[in-house]
Amino acid sequence: MKPAQNDSPSSQPDDRMPCLLGAIAGDVIGSVYEHHSQKSIDFPLFSQRSRLTDDSVLTIAVADAILNGGGYAKSILAYGRRYPNAGYGGSFRQWLVNDDPQPYNSFGNGSAMRVSPVAWAFNTVEDVLREAERSAAVTHNHPEGIKGAQAVALAIYLARTGVTKEAIKAEIETRFGYNLSRKLDGIRQVYEWDVTCQGSVPESIIAFLESNDFESAIRNAISLGGDADTMAAISGSIAEAFYDGVPEEIASEILKRVPAELRDVVDRFNQKFS
Repeated sequence: MKPAQNDSPSSQPDDRMPCLLGAIAGDVIGSVYEHHSQKSIDFPLFSQRSRLTDDSVLTIAVADAILNGGGYAKSILAYGRRYPNAGYGGSFRQWLVNDDPQPYNSFGNGSAMRVSPVAWAFNTVEDVLREAERSAAVTHNHPEGIKGAQAVALAIYLARTGVTKEAIKAEIETRFGYNLSRKLDGIRQVYEWDVTCQGSVPESIIAFLESNDFESAIRNAISLGGDADTMAAISGSIAEAFYDGVPEEIASEILKRVPAELRDVVDRFNQKFS
């Protein structure tokens, strides 16, 4: 692992690649297959129905909170209300309309799907883990919800700092107790829809570990036949960091589907942190 540089978000550009598109790409590509189980890696990446969903909206909300210091809860609430039809889960929808929204002890994978900006903005393991917990706990304050967000954020952080897949696997297994030694071929045969962190985050990380490039990480995650957009967003966010970005032909298709005000946040985040 590279030595830590700072104990707070860095405002100085370095040699990092553009970020956040990995999660958004996984979300958009997976959106078509979220409710149409796909058990193969052979499928079209894009169609007329490919769209941005809650994974992307809330990822950008977290990025905005980091950029502007307004707090995770305030930003997530604002973006959720601004984009009410993005495909949120029932408990989160109730949180959005509450006059005094409080954490609801969720261990759903929503905490893990939105956490990627934390891994780019903070520059020590301790800070990444702390901020991942903070970003999760505004809604997903169950230990498994926090654990899922921390595992994904740490995997991205390790990937972007040049750590090998073997070392990423070992660190996540040791720190969080996830079994990442299973193989996709075996998982695919028995895997069913699961929107919990404990039932989808390890599988999404395995999809990255068995990939050989960004696109294959996305295909691997979707091929498990689960919560396709979220699992691909998680796997894609790690793959983007490990493989030095999102291929141009994929990025260009993704950006066509990102509204201007959301793309502006992504651009400003990249200007500051990549």
